[in-house]
Amino acid sequence: MAGSGRRPEHRGPPELVSGGTGGRQQSRDSRVVEIQSQMSERAVELLGLPGDRPCLLLDVGCGSGLSGDYISEEGHYWIGMDISPAMLDVAVEREVEGDLLLADVGHGIPFRPGVFDGCISISAVQWLCNADKKSHSPPKRLYRFFSTLYTALARGARAVLQLYPENSEQLELITAQAMRAGFTGGMVVDYPNSAKAKKFFLCLFVGASGTLPKGLGTECADGEEIHQAKFTNERTRFRNAKGKSVKKSRDWILEKKERRRRQGKEVRADTKYTGRKRRPRF
Repeated sequence: MAGSGRRPEHRGPPELVSGGTGGRQQSRDSRVVEIQSQMSERAVELLGLPGDRPCLLLDVGCGSGLSGDYISEEGHYWIGMDISPAMLDVAVEREVEGDLLLADVGHGIPFRPGVFDGCISISAVQWLCNADKKSHSPPKRLYRFFSTLYTALARGARAVLQLYPENSEQLELITAQAMRAGFTGGMVVDYPNSAKAKKFFLCLFVGASGTLPKGLGTECADGEEIHQAKFTNERTRFRNAKGKSVKKSRDWILEKKERRRRQGKEVRADTKYTGRKRRPRF
């Protein structure tokens, strides 16, 4: 995972992040591996790689090398970057075929210009939006990542970054920094009408802008294509015209507490009294 010093032991999709022991834990782990493999396959597909030669790909937030396994199966070469020594140790134990680099991509991509034919990332880039240290500035870290990634990719190459944005503001921050760094492209949303199957792929082009691929599951029952998938946030009851939670509302307080938890700060547990206004006393 790039950009965060702390991350969950299992980098799976939100619907799978839950406790479990014994058979349930094993079942959950195998399900995470299955979904990771499916997303890796989809990301490589969106890269639109030439079929007549092997390519060199960068895997950002490679973790234990599950995405790299699929890249190797397709006959390509890869280099993986991750901030977690523990995850890279697992990759080494699994004897993955790619080369591994311990690095925080918030500091940039340390490779010479034009070396990669493409880049994928599964469930990692959103962690650059976290400020785990006082010195961390999410916009600056994102721009550093995207600008150096742009340089490291060959002209005409693509980067496909699968991510789990927490809200529309985070999604806008990520895409804005990518475009600022010189990329063109946009967001490909698979199964936009499914709460569990929906997946976001930021598809970026280096150089001449290509045609943005269509998302899977974007056709209605009558065959009409869905032209736009609106990003929605769970908490919508107390939002102003700009889409932000009204200050001091329960949702605003819960979001603030969640941000502090992600920063590693101690926060009181949420209860039914959280955000409840107290009656004045005389």
